Amino acid sequence: MKKTAGLFFVAALAGSMTLGAYKLFFEKENLYVERDDTMPLITTSNLLASPKGAGINEVDFTIAAEKTVNAVVHVKNMTISRGPSSIAEFFYGSESSQRPQIGTGSGVIISPDGFIVTNNHVIAMADELEVTLNNNKSYAAEVIGADANSDIALLKIDVEQPLPYLAFGDSDRAKIGEWVLAVGNPFNLTSTVTAGIVSAKARSISPGRNQSFIQTDAAVNPGNSGGALVNTNGDLIGINTAITSQTGSYVGYSFAVPSNIAKKVVDDILEFGNVQKGILGISALNAASPQAMEQGLDEIDGVYISNVEEETGAEKAGLQEGDIIKQVDDVRIRKFSELTGYLSAKRPGDEVSVTVNRNGRNVTLPVVLTKNQTIDLPNMGMRIKNLTAKDKKAYKVKEGVKIIAVSEQYRAYELQDKIIIEVDDAPITDIDDAKKIFDKISRYNRTSITMINKDGEREKIIFQ
Repeated sequence: MKKTAGLFFVAALAGSMTLGAYKLFFEKENLYVERDDTMPLITTSNLLASPKGAGINEVDFTIAAEKTVNAVVHVKNMTISRGPSSIAEFFYGSESSQRPQIGTGSGVIISPDGFIVTNNHVIAMADELEVTLNNNKSYAAEVIGADANSDIALLKIDVEQPLPYLAFGDSDRAKIGEWVLAVGNPFNLTSTVTAGIVSAKARSISPGRNQSFIQTDAAVNPGNSGGALVNTNGDLIGINTAITSQTGSYVGYSFAVPSNIAKKVVDDILEFGNVQKGILGISALNAASPQAMEQGLDEIDGVYISNVEEETGAEKAGLQEGDIIKQVDDVRIRKFSELTGYLSAKRPGDEVSVTVNRNGRNVTLPVVLTKNQTIDLPNMGMRIKNLTAKDKKAYKVKEGVKIIAVSEQYRAYELQDKIIIEVDDAPITDIDDAKKIFDKISRYNRTSITMINKDGEREKIIFQ
C-alpha cells in the first residue's frame, strides 16, 4: 500500500513539472488591447478612499475635545435693573425696585493662574460676574479690560491650583475647508462640543465696522459667545462671537474672532491697559459704492487706495492714491476685510511690507504703522482727527482736534474743518482726550464746545 502511494506522488510531481515547463518555454502569451476614445466611466461607489473609510470618518475629534472642554468656562453676568417694573409705577411712582437679570456666555482659560478671554458683549454692564469651571467650581471674576471694537474682554479669577488652559494658535494658518470644533455653553448646556469646517476667512458682517471674522458652519447658539474655536489638534484659533439669524438661533453660519486678533488685544490690555491699533494711513474705496462701479473698480482684486492721510506711515513710505494693495508681508490681499484683519494683529511702530500695483507694475514698500489719528464720536455725530503740523500753523494753535465730518443733523451748524479746543471748559489735547470727555457726555445734557474757525476766531456752541 505504501509503495502504491509513493508511486502516485512521484507521478503527480512529474506531471506538474512537465506542465510548468511547457507553460514557461513553449506557450506564447496572447495580449489583447482594446482602444476606446470615449471618456472612461469609473464606478466609485464601492471604492474606499482609505482603509479607514471616507470623509468625516477619517477625522478624530476626541483628542481636540478632551484638550478643550476643561479649559472652557461658563460665564454668568448679573446686572441689577433699577426703575419702574410696570406702567402704574412709571406714571404714579413707587419705591425703586431692584431686579437681578442674568445673562450667560462662555470663556476660555488662557493661563494656569486664571486669566480668561471672552466676548465684550458677554460681560458688558455687569454688576457681578461668576465663572464656573467644567468641574462645577465657581469663582467671582474681575474684568481686567475690554475692547468693544473687537468684542474681546479679559477676566481674572483667583485660584488655588493651576488650571487647564489653551494657548493661542496661529489663526492665519487656518484653511478654508479645515475641520474645527466650537466648544461652549449654549442654552446653559455646559461643555457642549459641535463640529464644522472653516467656511470663509476675513469675513465682514457689519458694514459700519472694519471687523474680520473666521466663518464656520459649526453650530453656535446663544451661550456659545466667548467660547473656543479649535482645530483638530486642539489649537485655539478663534473666540466664538456671533451668528447671523432672523430667529436668534443657529441657522448654518457662525463667526469667531481670529486668535491672532484676540491675542493681540489681550497682550495690549495687559501691557498698556487699552488696545494699541496700528494703521497704514490710507482710505479705501468701497467696492460696492456707485463711484467704484462707475469707474469699474468694483471688480478689482485688491484694495484701491482712494486717499493717503498726512503724517502717516503710508505717506512717508510713498503710497499713492490709485495704488492697489495686493499683498502685505506674506498675506495676499483681495478685499478690505483681509487688510484690516491682518493689521488688527499689529501695533503702532510695527513695520510691514506692502506690495501695490501701480500703473500695471508691482511695487513693494516698507511701511511703519502709526497710531490711529482719526476717531468717530457717535453721540455727537462727528469724526475728528489729531492736528498735523500744517493744521497747527494754519489755525495758530498748539493743541486740539479737527472736525473732518459731521452727521446730517449737525450739518447746519457748519462745524466741519473747525478746531475743538475745549469741551465744558476742559482743554482738549488730542483725540484720546476728546474720546474720554465725549464718552461721558449725554446728548440730552447741556454741552459747551469751544472751537477755532479758519479765520482764527474763537467760537462757542452749546448743545442741549
